Amino acid sequence: MAEEGLSHTDERGRVRMVDVGDKPVTERRAVAESLVIMSNETLDLIFEGGLPKGDAVGTARLAGIMAAKKTSDLIPLCHPLSLSDVTVDVDRSGSGVLIRTSVRTADRTGVEMEALTAAAVASLTLYDMIKGVERGARIERIRLLHKSGGRTGAWSEPSG
Repeated sequence: MAEEGLSHTDERGRVRMVDVGDKPVTERRAVAESLVIMSNETLDLIFEGGLPKGDAVGTARLAGIMAAKKTSDLIPLCHPLSLSDVTVDVDRSGSGVLIRTSVRTADRTGVEMEALTAAAVASLTLYDMIKGVERGARIERIRLLHKSGGRTGAWSEPSG
């Protein structure tokens, strides 16, 4: 049996995928966000449609959705899930772009990694779209804000 708190290892300490077969199917949701910091000039280009590579907001949104759907291909011990909804919001926020993702499913395991992966890949895609005009942009604060469903119920980031 795995040690308490180390569910991805077996009794010999070897990495394993957690067996979720006996867990009940419940509605699950997770919300994550990331922040991409850049100059006001680059922010203006993004939100006024003036980037040489085109629509950065739409491209980042699509990349985040696609990433959520492929999370189990990217994170070794994640279960493949049938996602019922993925949203990616991309908004100007102070000196950066705030990317907020929400993922829902009815399944036996949560969607925290899908929401975080969506936020991370949307941020990387935004960086790719702007790197020709600002290489010094920074991706910061990729974090889980909320999760609900499953055995542990709801959790929210205290400062989020």
